[in-house]
Amino acid sequence: MDSHKKSSTKSESADKKKQKLKAIFLLVAFLALIVILMLPTPEGLSVAGHRTLAVLAFAVILWVTEAVSYPVSAALITVLLTLLLGFGPSLEDPTQIMGTKTALTMSLSGFSNSAAILVAAALFLAAAMQATKLDKRIALTILSKVGSQTKSILIGAILVGVVLAFFVPSTTARVGAIVPIILGMVAAFGLEKNSRLAALLMITSAQIGSIWNIGVKTAAAQNMVAIGFIEEAFGKSVTWGQWFLYAAPWSIAMSVLLYFVMLKVIPPEMDSIPNGNEMVRKQLDELGKMTKPQIRLTIISVTLLFLWATEGTLHDIDTTTSTLLAVAIMLTPKIGVFSWKEAESNIPWGTIILFAAGISLGTVLLKTQAANWMSSAMFSSIGISTLSVLGIIAAVAAFNFLIHLGFASATSLASAFIPVVISLTQGLEGYSVATLIGIVLIQQFVVSFGFLLPVNAPQNMVAYGTGAFTTKDFLKSGVPLTIIGYLLILLFAATYWKWVGLL
Repeated sequence: MDSHKKSSTKSESADKKKQKLKAIFLLVAFLALIVILMLPTPEGLSVAGHRTLAVLAFAVILWVTEAVSYPVSAALITVLLTLLLGFGPSLEDPTQIMGTKTALTMSLSGFSNSAAILVAAALFLAAAMQATKLDKRIALTILSKVGSQTKSILIGAILVGVVLAFFVPSTTARVGAIVPIILGMVAAFGLEKNSRLAALLMITSAQIGSIWNIGVKTAAAQNMVAIGFIEEAFGKSVTWGQWFLYAAPWSIAMSVLLYFVMLKVIPPEMDSIPNGNEMVRKQLDELGKMTKPQIRLTIISVTLLFLWATEGTLHDIDTTTSTLLAVAIMLTPKIGVFSWKEAESNIPWGTIILFAAGISLGTVLLKTQAANWMSSAMFSSIGISTLSVLGIIAAVAAFNFLIHLGFASATSLASAFIPVVISLTQGLEGYSVATLIGIVLIQQFVVSFGFLLPVNAPQNMVAYGTGAFTTKDFLKSGVPLTIIGYLLILLFAATYWKWVGLL
């Protein structure tokens, strides 16, 4: 009893310290906002742009420190943008006040963006997978085919991540589906939860999630951020098939390299698992035969994947519309797979709110020319406009890696960084629009590099929360994967992406 009380007291004390620290970070965010607002407006920047940069600094501090939850940060960002811009000079006529009504329209622009709607619809699809347990069935089916050799099980974990990326548009949900299966396997094998095999499989599941966030347009919400900004800035979009053509070969190469890196840095205790196949098959048998909702969801998912892949070739139904159609069918009684009540409880509504607020902030950065000013401040000193396309990609990607260390959300990173990259490309001369879009898209690929630390991506934290590995273990795989991924980006930029017309 005494030890339980001591443990409880320690936990309460840690919570209080954490809450106190969060309060300090929130205060720091507001102080940064006030200090920037009090500074003279830089030359070449509008008052609205100056105030938007102050809100961006406030947002970045909240996102990096997690002083408040992401939905709360979204509400604060929206309110601050509306008030600060609303009581400031109009963009069209600086002699007039913008007004809160106009400012609110700008501050909420992300909520009506088609990319935000696609994210919301995709999360419904992920929720349907979880509610029907189809994601678990897919994972177990793949693992049941690979055998009981530890190397084969590692291949199976990688294949699960690859396949689920096409059907579950949420990395956290994908990793969340396989984590309990891996823990069950490790326990059945008689190994400790923090064994080398558990660490190997758990870290691999998180890393393959990041790799295929790049390979498949609909695999991660942050990809939609880039698409939304590209549509806003260039008036063009990137179809699901085009994205796959550009990014999938890179992800395939990284998946193969991941296998060798993981075996090298975290070698398992044994070469094979006694009765490993039987244990996986037992779990699969416990699921029973495919249920009617699972069958219907499989048909819907395969059809949706077909519509995504053939957009712009066999039909003109865009990705957002086809996904909304799938959601409507999934929620329809008799022919659907789950009810609104079931969907409601399985959808991370905070992600949708953060995503929409992030797009709003990025859009305002572009409209007020604040992103353009930031781009000049960041990159003009190194003469980036004089570099080749490959040099620009290399330099900006290196900077991308650096700032990624501070972000726990790729969505928030994309919201802050992609508008700056777009402004950078708009200042380059002598390049086609396709090449400029290509530069932006490649930087979005780099935004999804969550390889280094558990805190760099939500799926990493899901895996880390199991206690199967330490931060040091994750870093062992993260450092070589980041270096390899960066070099592979440069290799593709110099060869393949030129051949297929991305650059």
